[in-house]
Amino acid sequence: MAKRSTTIEAAEDACNPSILRAPLDTEHAGELARGFQALADPVRLRVLSMLADAPRGKVCVCDFVGPLGKSQPTVSHHLKILAEAGLVHGERRGKWVWYSLDRTRLTELRAAIGS
Repeated sequence: MAKRSTTIEAAEDACNPSILRAPLDTEHAGELARGFQALADPVRLRVLSMLADAPRGKVCVCDFVGPLGKSQPTVSHHLKILAEAGLVHGERRGKWVWYSLDRTRLTELRAAIGS
């Protein structure tokens, strides 16, 4: 009987991601949820894609308007949501803000759903 129990436990270990072995506390779950909620929008995913592909790692807010086909206030709204979720950082240069990815935060979200 012990052998069968060990086999079942091994099968369960193979199926369960590591996050299930260490339950999230309320605060950490809330942090992760804010990040995933920010990702749940096609425009914001496109913004992240553009930032990830930026040759210098930063993109001016004005450079998102044309490719996204959105007004500057709409683009700023999406960038604000991404910034509040910790996924991007803005740096003011004169009247424009330049944005970059927070790769550490993206790695944290990826790890939360990885095994």
